[in-house]
Amino acid sequence: MAAPYSASAPAEQGDLFAAATPASDPEWQRLQALRQALHHHAWRYYVLDDPEIPDAEYDRLFAELRELEARHPQWVTPDSPTQRVGGQPLQGFAPVRHAVPMLSIRTETDTEPAAALAFDARIRKDLGLGPDEPPVLYVAEPKFDGLAIGLRYEYGVLVCAATRGDGETGEDVTPNIRTIGQIPLRLQGEGARVPKLEVRGEVYMRRDDFEALNARQRERGDKTFVNPRNAAAGAVRQLDPRITASRPLSFFAYGLGEVSPPAEGGPAFETHWDVLQALRGWGFPVTDLARRCAGGEALAAYHRDMGAQRDALPFDIDGVVYKVDRLDWQRTLGFVTREPRWAIAHKYPAQEQLTRVLAIDVQVGRTGKLTPVARLEPVFVGGVTVTHATLHNADEVARKDVRVGDTVIVRRAGDVIPEVVAVAPPLPEPRGPAFAMPTSCPVCGSAVVREPGEVDHRCSGGLYCPAQRKQAILHFAQRRAMDIEGLGEKLVDQLVDGQIVRGVADLYRLGLSSLVGLERMAEKSASNVLAAIEASKSTTLARFLFALGIRHVGERTARDLARHFGRLDAIMDASVEQLLQVPDVGPVVAQSIHTFFAQPHNREVVEQLRASGVHWPEHEGAAAEAAAAPLAGKTFVLTGTLPNWSREHATALIEAAGGKVSGAVSRKTDYVVAGEAAGSKLDKARALGVTILDEAGLRALLQEANPVNPESGSDRG
Repeated sequence: MAAPYSASAPAEQGDLFAAATPASDPEWQRLQALRQALHHHAWRYYVLDDPEIPDAEYDRLFAELRELEARHPQWVTPDSPTQRVGGQPLQGFAPVRHAVPMLSIRTETDTEPAAALAFDARIRKDLGLGPDEPPVLYVAEPKFDGLAIGLRYEYGVLVCAATRGDGETGEDVTPNIRTIGQIPLRLQGEGARVPKLEVRGEVYMRRDDFEALNARQRERGDKTFVNPRNAAAGAVRQLDPRITASRPLSFFAYGLGEVSPPAEGGPAFETHWDVLQALRGWGFPVTDLARRCAGGEALAAYHRDMGAQRDALPFDIDGVVYKVDRLDWQRTLGFVTREPRWAIAHKYPAQEQLTRVLAIDVQVGRTGKLTPVARLEPVFVGGVTVTHATLHNADEVARKDVRVGDTVIVRRAGDVIPEVVAVAPPLPEPRGPAFAMPTSCPVCGSAVVREPGEVDHRCSGGLYCPAQRKQAILHFAQRRAMDIEGLGEKLVDQLVDGQIVRGVADLYRLGLSSLVGLERMAEKSASNVLAAIEASKSTTLARFLFALGIRHVGERTARDLARHFGRLDAIMDASVEQLLQVPDVGPVVAQSIHTFFAQPHNREVVEQLRASGVHWPEHEGAAAEAAAAPLAGKTFVLTGTLPNWSREHATALIEAAGGKVSGAVSRKTDYVVAGEAAGSKLDKARALGVTILDEAGLRALLQEANPVNPESGSDRG
């Protein structure tokens, strides 16, 4: 931690106070202690990612310092933690001439390992090293995709921050850089005693911070950023530092510019690796991914390793940088034109490229979601040739204003689906028409719906649409729906891919010969699946409704619909207003149900299922049932394991007959249905004198409630 200012220190050593202050002044002492503490905790938080105190305590110390400085404005200095917050907007950026030019590193665009070997061979030749001499030691580091910055410190205090500019002259962005928490305003350790010290590094934006920033931009209706680098560069070059302060910027230090010589109090280093360790000790974040490499083969291995990690890193890199480690060898090698001979950047395949939009197609996903996809002129990006890129949804297409014929920026990172991130100028004249989402599904012709408050458009033909077959069948067969045991994802894939099954109704037409011979499907397994399909024909209206996969209709809503209407035809023919009379069914759910049954395709599938023998008990609905059904108004509690019925199945049967199922036994409970290993609920029922039934008793009660369509059989396969 840096030592506090001394009132008696000479001006050239960093005393920035307007007037000397007695060291005995308690407020002066408290101010110094607060600054030390806040610098320390900011370093722990931003650089080490290992805070020692809660955020609330940091905020309390910060507020106390701000109050002290408000009482003593003459004590405010540029290195105070309070000066990180953005100040008043600037009129423009003042030019800053770099004492040591900020030169670019030569870039090797050949992404093959041979580029690393060629660099090593050249270095050895330039240094006059023979084949028998030891390998050259290098430092390899990621090449951050951000904005290069030079930070000038005087006696450990940040006094100026400048962009690279043209290498000779940059722009003074000091007020903006002060807002970045990872950049120390005062240096720790030996760095605090160096008269002049310029630290160089990269301002960047983490990927998660970039995504969060763009999400906030979209919520406000503001323009989003193309990539993290542009977002970081734009934030640093804001004339209003308060805008910079609102952007989530990060920093890595990787080198030095002008430094006081050792004779004048500057540090002495022998290697670049030593420089990196010193930077870390002075309070700067330094990447843990830097590595010492002996010889060209080690550099090539580093390039491969970082390439494999590239997509999993929390920030963007576009290559790696190799630097000769020994500083005396760097001086010997020197520079050529405007590039150091002792360093090179070894690139990776570009993750962004320009290409032209040939068409905008619409794909239908397995859940019915419609996604606009740009068909592109083939372009090599991210290591592969890309011909299609997602546009996400209609709102994104409109916001980016992507049209057929436009030149666009396409981004691909690793296995991520390529996406169109922006339209690139200049715009063609004339431009193609604006994109509009189709009103009918391009696969099955069903109506396309977009519910209020949702960004996605969806096909309403879930049971019929070929694009949704697999998802519809898996949902239909799940345990809480039709409960077809053995009909899992792998079998459904084989049935649909082999065109054996084209929809849920086809399940009830399967025979032994259709299944035997499929992967992992011997005669016994096939017979078990067919038995489960046959058993599923006897179900409840609530289960059947849930199995249809109507959007927003879960198990509870399906039970409410079955209880209220009693008959499937009544639900299918119900208006939105009639559906709204069902408890807990709101406008969105009511419209979703009505739209589903308004599709002729869906009604056809329902009739096919009925014709296949799928059936359930029906009644006249809640109103009539309340007057006539023996179980209306009766409360049941289930406990233990029933021999043939699952608890979900028994619950559905009770509710279909007008009863209510509760989770707790009370004096208002009419029946407790007890199975094997019944627990404390059974004991409480006995104590309260509640009628206790076993499964046979419940079955008899249900038959009495609905003698026309008594439930029989088992739901356990």
